[in-house]
Order: sequence, then C-alpha cells, then structure tokens
Amino acid sequence: MTKIMGAAALALAGMLALPAHAGDLECKMNFRLSGWSVFYQTAEGSGTVHCSNGQTMGVHIRVKGGGLTFGKNQIDNGVGKFSGITSIGEIKGHYADAGVHAGAAKSAGARVMTKGNVSLALSGTGKGWDLGIAFGAFIIE
Repeated sequence: MTKIMGAAALALAGMLALPAHAGDLECKMNFRLSGWSVFYQTAEGSGTVHCSNGQTMGVHIRVKGGGLTFGKNQIDNGVGKFSGITSIGEIKGHYADAGVHAGAAKSAGARVMTKGNVSLALSGTGKGWDLGIAFGAFIIE
C-alpha cells in the first residue's frame, strides 16, 4: 500500500510540475521607475522588453495604489521576467500588486505579480525611503 501511495504521489508531483509549452516565450524587461507615496502611492517609468524570439518593445510603466504608506523611491536597474506568455503583446496590462515595505538609502528588492496566466517577477536596486503597506496595480502600457 505504501508503494502505491508513493507512486501516486510521484505521478501527481510530475503532473503539477508541467514543463513550459513549446509556444511559451522567455521575455525580460529592463526598466527605471520613480515615485512617492503619502497614503496614495504613485510611480512612473519606462523600460524595454526583449523576448527570446527577437521581438523588442518599449513600454511605459505606472504604479497606482493606496494603503498606509509613506515615502519616495527610485529604481534604476530594474529587471522583470515574464512567464506564461506566447506573444510579446500579452505583457501589457494591469498586474495585481500588494506588499509590505520598509527601506532607507540604497536598497534592493524583489516582487512577483500576476495578470491572469501571466506572471511577472521584478527585482532591482535603487534609492529612497519608504514605510508601509500598499495595494494597487503595476501597469505596463
């Protein structure tokens, strides 16, 4: 019985860890972003998306939200990695964003967001100060 349960668990784990589809693209975004927050959070920036199929697209980035948050920050060397896309056009839109943050002076951070089946993992370094809890949207246009 234990062998059957073990085999079933391995089979289930194999089904849950499905490989990427042949049509999935690997896309990466380099970006800059700066903004402020006093209860309402706002930031704007720009970036460039490069995909494994050779496609490239310039993008405008906005962050909008609210919560109990105060600060001013700037990300100079941001990197975003997209997963779950089959076309570069799928990266545009509103990504759900929520987080708790605190920082001062130079800092680094990472965050993962979703928009339907598309995921966006962000990382970057920057400067500024902030403190709070915020909910909102990370918008790529």
